[in-house]
Amino acid sequence: MDTGSIWQWFVAPLQYEFMVKAIAVSALVGLVCSVLSCYMTLKGWALMGDAVSHAVMPGVVLAYILKIPFAIGAFVFGVSSVLAIGFIKSKTRIKEDTVIGLVFTGFFAFGLVLISKTPSTVDLTHILFGNVLGISNQDIIQTVLIAVITLVTILVLRKDLLLFCFDPTHARSIGLNTVALYYILLSVLSLTIVAALQTVGIILVVAMLVTPGATAYLLTDRFDHMMLIAAASGVFSSVMGTYISYHIDAATGGCIVVLQTLIFVGTMIFAPKHGLLVRARQKQAA
Repeated sequence: MDTGSIWQWFVAPLQYEFMVKAIAVSALVGLVCSVLSCYMTLKGWALMGDAVSHAVMPGVVLAYILKIPFAIGAFVFGVSSVLAIGFIKSKTRIKEDTVIGLVFTGFFAFGLVLISKTPSTVDLTHILFGNVLGISNQDIIQTVLIAVITLVTILVLRKDLLLFCFDPTHARSIGLNTVALYYILLSVLSLTIVAALQTVGIILVVAMLVTPGATAYLLTDRFDHMMLIAAASGVFSSVMGTYISYHIDAATGGCIVVLQTLIFVGTMIFAPKHGLLVRARQKQAA
């Protein structure tokens, strides 16, 4: 492929307004999810992210029925699912992963029932798989506002949240309100999932909340470097995934997540310090 063909590959989608919007929104969502994914990776909250992303579904459908913004319904049900998980865990002897599984499948099933019984001129199944190519100006404004709130919250509380994720006992001993940090982190998680619904949908949003952080974790031992690498990986895969989906006429969310997964697999093999090849050489040399 010559230089002219490569240039045309990048420029061709930009002649359409909907592609420009899709690329911009995907990049923004990729950035927000990547930053949060560093905390999710350190905290081991992949299952929690999956739970909240599925739990927002009935909130979106009820918001449609009540004719209010989808984000409000999604956020309310996302926070409600977290509160339900905390309540059941504190009142029973059931382990946390089991409680999470119970709550998110219950909320998700309730959402499916609501969709099947709600006559709609809007294809509500888009919340399952995302539809960034058809995003409206109102949704773009909503995504930008959520992204700003999330990024500012994380930047202001980044050190407290980092200590809470690494060692909550030490955080509590020096006077940090770990309960408040717990719910702040989960509220930010709910907001980020709402922002990502248009891009990859409920089914794949957990991948954007885990994969960039996991990739960066294999490349560095410093948290500030981890956030930068995760952000670069998330934005790159979001933009390139949107381009690839245009050229091969495939689902945008699926292309973004597949690209993120391939980057992770490559990192897992070739990472200079924690990669499989390096470990194999070290094992042979020992």
